[in-house]
Amino acid sequence: MRTLIRLIIASTLLYSLINIVTACSEEEDCSMTTRNMLQCNIYTIDPETSMTRRDTLDSLTITAYGTDSIILNNQKEVTNLSLPLRYTTDSTVLIFHYSRRYRDTLTIHHDNTPYFISMDCGYQMRQSVTNIQYSRHQLDSVYTTNEEAGTNGTENIRLFY
Repeated sequence: MRTLIRLIIASTLLYSLINIVTACSEEEDCSMTTRNMLQCNIYTIDPETSMTRRDTLDSLTITAYGTDSIILNNQKEVTNLSLPLRYTTDSTVLIFHYSRRYRDTLTIHHDNTPYFISMDCGYQMRQSVTNIQYSRHQLDSVYTTNEEAGTNGTENIRLFY
């Protein structure tokens, strides 16, 4: 009888251990599928040499048009930006506030393509820039280097001041 009880207890413990190990190994790591962002770097063109070089903005606040979202709040010495794109529409309008007097508007038109990742992680959105429009109060020009928004930090847009 003791042997039977020990066998039942051992098999129950073994079954529990197998379930714990199996459950942990089947969990999906959804952290790899974070939100895609546009990576932007700040540039200027040297008037003497006509060469492109990295630049820094003294102060910048970025808001999303039509919402109360603040993307960047009074950031000092800005050299690069990570900008989100809207999932629900095919354009994102961002307002760059340099000071109380100067603002630029950046309108990014993009394609949104949903794709299935897994049952645990659900859907993710692939976003590709199709066109960019901008005002020219402080901003001189915008150049697209990579149309696909991503999570790997690859430069998508060059902002020239």
